[in-house]
Amino acid sequence: MAEKYIIPAETRIGHVHLKVADLQRAMDFYCDLLGFELITMYGDQAAFISAGGYHHHIGLNTWYSKDGPPAPKNSAGLFHTAILYPTRKDLAAIFTRLHDHKYPLTGASDHGVSEALYLNDPDDNGVELYWDKPREVWPKKADGSIDMYTRPLDLQGLLSTLK
Repeated sequence: MAEKYIIPAETRIGHVHLKVADLQRAMDFYCDLLGFELITMYGDQAAFISAGGYHHHIGLNTWYSKDGPPAPKNSAGLFHTAILYPTRKDLAAIFTRLHDHKYPLTGASDHGVSEALYLNDPDDNGVELYWDKPREVWPKKADGSIDMYTRPLDLQGLLSTLK
């Protein structure tokens, strides 16, 4: 039997590439609302966007999906794309922006290790906006493993970080 392989701890998921029905509508959401920057376009069928000038965190394309319907809810596929914010204050700022633009949330949770806002993009792809709590406050089980949970997020407490 081969030795068990463990992926390096520094490994990161670099980007996600989403099929969208309307490229401009998707860019309006990801760039204009969430604040990603357009890095480059592939004609009128694909856009690559990022935070901080990276080559791309999100690819958006209409190659197989132009004017198509959202993926069925009860099928295999992507559950959501998770976008990690550096601080709780940054999460509060995007929450305020979403609220000010009357963009609906599908949920808001405290997971013990993180706090998260949930919403859907215009193509009904799930999006999680979250920040990680410091590792030293992550809840632990008796055996030392992480004790993640899902509880309602204290939105007023989140907003208090902006004061």
